[in-house]
Amino acid sequence: MSETALNSPRPPELTHLRLERPSEGVALLVLDQPDLRNAMSDEMTASWVAAVDHLAADPSVRAVVVTGEGKAFCSGGNLSWLASEPDATVDDLRNRMLPFYRAWLSIRRLEVPTIAAINGAAIGAGLCMALACDIRYAARGARMGVPFTKLGIHPGMAGTYLLPDTVGPAAARDLFLTGRLVDAEEALGLGLVSRVMEPADFRAQALAVAADIAGAAPIATKLTKRALQRGHASIETALEWEGLAQPVTLATEDLLEGIRAAQEKRPPVFRGR
Repeated sequence: MSETALNSPRPPELTHLRLERPSEGVALLVLDQPDLRNAMSDEMTASWVAAVDHLAADPSVRAVVVTGEGKAFCSGGNLSWLASEPDATVDDLRNRMLPFYRAWLSIRRLEVPTIAAINGAAIGAGLCMALACDIRYAARGARMGVPFTKLGIHPGMAGTYLLPDTVGPAAARDLFLTGRLVDAEEALGLGLVSRVMEPADFRAQALAVAADIAGAAPIATKLTKRALQRGHASIETALEWEGLAQPVTLATEDLLEGIRAAQEKRPPVFRGR
């Protein structure tokens, strides 16, 4: 067992969510309420925050995969409580919704790459959570959409930022204003997902990609994620960032290991220093 694994914090107790460690450096979060198509229950939401906090504090984690148990990825927020509170004020609802949004978007604060493995339907807030991840893969047959207005509500969970940022404004308008669902192949064409994989071994394929990412140099990977997540206002700001970030990686032991491994024609063993 590695030194970082020995120093890893104890996993939290989770409800409607599983945290697994399928391979070295890889963490798997499984939304686990298949009878409700993995809707975001209060218990799942609290567990999600606990799991993200745990992963953020674990130095052995180098990549995270999120997927759903059963036939769905995530059907979105469990909004049955809205109908049960017809007298709730706008302020009451806002005070409840903002913490919900921020809880699920907390995955964006992880420094390591995150993959949404969309095994089935990803609807509304469920798709927004996938959009908050760095990479999205879809199983063939999976369907995705943001049909908020068909339920009579405005989009939430930063969807009006995340979706245009991913697919562009024209496609985002189409998806939001029509509320239509797209299949995995159309999602690939829109840039909503970057790969479509066969469902039979979908999870294994996503985990294999995560393991490959986990094998890359962690400092370089974290800095690259940060650059891509924040974006740059211009080519000059990109050059300014790279002029700082690249020298940081050039000064690491991992760079020397990468060069040695290339010369010796073997896989590198990066230690994050």
